[in-house]
Formats: sequence, C-alpha cells, structure tokens
Amino acid sequence: MSLRVTVAAPFKQRGKARIGEHEFVVALSLDRDWLSPDQAKRVIDIATGEGLVSRDDGDLIADFDLDSVEVPEEFSPDESVFRERSAFERAVEALEAEGMEKQAVVAGVNELQQELGITADAAAVVYARREGVDVDDAAAKAREGL
Repeated sequence: MSLRVTVAAPFKQRGKARIGEHEFVVALSLDRDWLSPDQAKRVIDIATGEGLVSRDDGDLIADFDLDSVEVPEEFSPDESVFRERSAFERAVEALEAEGMEKQAVVAGVNELQQELGITADAAAVVYARREGVDVDDAAAKAREGL
C-alpha cells in the first residue's frame, strides 16, 4: 500500500490525475522531502511497471482511483516502494483497496489455490476477478511467471 500512497501524493497535491514527470519528481523530492530525485524517478518506473501510472508525452497519468487513497499527514514512504510486488501481492492489495479484509482475502486465495492446483499468483488473480476487482496488471505479472 505504501507505493500506492506514495504515487498518489503528488497527484492529490496538484489536484489532477495527470501531471508532468518533473512535477512528480519535485513533489516527492523537494516539496515533501521524502525521496531523492533519483529515487523519485525510480518510483515512476516501478509505478509504471505495476500499472499505477502510464506515461504520455512527458506526463504521468494516474491509472487508479485517486479518491480511494488517503495520504496520512505523518506518512513517509519506506523502502518497500522500491520492491517490485508479486502478482499475489498486487491482487491482494487491489482487493484490500475495495474494502476487503486482508486475512479473509488470503484465506480465500489459499483455498482456491488448493482447490484448483494452481500457483498463488494465479489463484489471487482468479479470486480477485471472481470478486469483480480489476487486476489486469497482476494478471499480466502472473502470466509472466507461468
């Protein structure tokens, strides 16, 4: 969740779902003093890879509902924002964002994994889709792992 909050902050700060890459870097490095400019650029790469943002002619476009993310006053990103998440983690995070409890989600995914005899990544994607949650980025990641 830390990555989603970190990525949402510059967009919410500007009140837009589309901002320049430079604005994004400045927001994270200078305005908030959370990351160095190089780290902020790395966050862009990770967020793009995880389907949170897309690039368009020097701009970043938020590909998730910014209103669903709250940036707590005391929030500061940790090193987990630099770690690429598995398809399982992505799907679980998407389900949590829809209001489902993590423990119930993991239990449901585990049950489905055993029932279908598939990987945890694939089971998480199937579970999320059965719940009506869009996890195309996680599905693509799970497909890469097969």
